[in-house]
Amino acid sequence: MLSYPATIPLSSRTLNHLAERLRNHRRQRRSRWRRLDPDRQALLTLTHLRNGDTYARLAAGFGIGVATAWRHVREAVALLAAAADLATAMDRIRKLAYAILDGTLIPIDRVADQKPYHSGKHKRHGVNAQVIADAAGPLIWASAALPGATHDLSAARAHDIIDALSSADVTTFADKGYQAAGGSARRAVQAPPVPAEAVPPAPSRRGPHGGGQRSPG
Repeated sequence: MLSYPATIPLSSRTLNHLAERLRNHRRQRRSRWRRLDPDRQALLTLTHLRNGDTYARLAAGFGIGVATAWRHVREAVALLAAAADLATAMDRIRKLAYAILDGTLIPIDRVADQKPYHSGKHKRHGVNAQVIADAAGPLIWASAALPGATHDLSAARAHDIIDALSSADVTTFADKGYQAAGGSARRAVQAPPVPAEAVPPAPSRRGPHGGGQRSPG
């Protein structure tokens, strides 16, 4: 079997953050020896999440079994999910001048029960994730995934996002998909198009007598 080096477009800070969480988790559970230390388990997980490598490829690359790769990834993902609850994120969101709420469709392969996962808006299968960002754009919080057919407003309510933002009195801008949200949510308004008559004509490249422009000579 051949192998090759590859990269993950993530910083070492991300790797160290996850590795430290895994280290603390093992310490609390008094976990026995593992095939991978926390740093390698963190790298395994980030490789799967960011690059989409299969468990079979991960197992071969890290020298472990497929079942072990699956358990290591699931354990790390559960720790990340537990640390990313909305209540914790609200501590930071409350300090913002305003927040931005949006939904995104994460594409997936077709599943046996296809209908709940097919987004009519995007014309493809996927899962709906709700995200909250600050004014500059960096992501603050992302929700757990719901079937892709879920409307953005329904997803936001299912995750208690609307109530949390309203209770914190944080002005939140969102697109028209959230226009019935109420509370502190505000619809982001796009600038109207400029009328054609208001656009000045392009300068002519023809001379004053209809001929082409002459170069000075």
